[in-house]
Amino acid sequence: MPDRSQVAPAFLAACAGIALYSVMDAVMKAVSIEIGAYNALVWRLGVAVILVGTIYGFTRPKMPVRSTMKVHFGRSILVAVMALSFFWGIVRVPLAEAIALSFIAPLIALGLAALFLKEQIGTRSVLGSVLGLAGVGVVVAGRIGGTYSDDTLLGIGAVLLSAVFYAVNLVVARHQAQLAKPLEIAFFQNLFVLGLLSVAAPWWLEVPAAQHWPGIGACALLATASLLLLSWAYARAEAQILVMVEYTAFIWAAIMGWIWFDEPLTLATIAGTLLIVAGCLLAVKKQSGAPEAEAGLQ
Repeated sequence: MPDRSQVAPAFLAACAGIALYSVMDAVMKAVSIEIGAYNALVWRLGVAVILVGTIYGFTRPKMPVRSTMKVHFGRSILVAVMALSFFWGIVRVPLAEAIALSFIAPLIALGLAALFLKEQIGTRSVLGSVLGLAGVGVVVAGRIGGTYSDDTLLGIGAVLLSAVFYAVNLVVARHQAQLAKPLEIAFFQNLFVLGLLSVAAPWWLEVPAAQHWPGIGACALLATASLLLLSWAYARAEAQILVMVEYTAFIWAAIMGWIWFDEPLTLATIAGTLLIVAGCLLAVKKQSGAPEAEAGLQ
């Protein structure tokens, strides 16, 4: 059983990690529109490898054992597909809408956590997930309307594909965080994902113009800080609790979309956000009282 005293700090760290990652999404969308999702992602990873590698080197780390390296590499495959499809998709889909579509991931992850991590899915986690998804439904109903171009439909498909890989990634993150420290995870994930994506470099890679490097550098810093926070959090709390935090990403996406891409904050957005926050609070509230609540769902 996880230490309950660690749940609140882990939850707050995960919230901060999601917030930073959401800001990074907005910056990545702006850069990807200019230089393409592949180039934005590869160069961001390159900067991150240098940044994290320097810090990691100062800790004088030991080489991870082979079994741990397999986990690092396996998760990196998931992240490579997840990240490239997501950033390709958000170029073609409004940011807040893309985040809303990605919210199928925590729901899938709850089932995967029970199947592979043998976690008991508590009643509050299920209800919190349903409430959060209801909030997403309200927002999507207020945002999605009219007809879509073929390009937009492809973008939606890419975001949904990313969500499936992200769900598996969430479960693997819990296992990985129990094997390695956050800095090790950050270094090898950036390194392996960069290596995987570099296979296509002879055909797709281009050197960005000078004006794009500040955005690329900012994305690397934000992504690294987010990964460290989330890795720390997943080492201290169960996946079924922390996946609820994913819903807060919409709050930040709505704000970033409004500031950067002129997406209005509607009444539907506000109502949906309130439901999403309520779902998160319900999921992490300490369960007490009824034995059936403590027993959870199998």
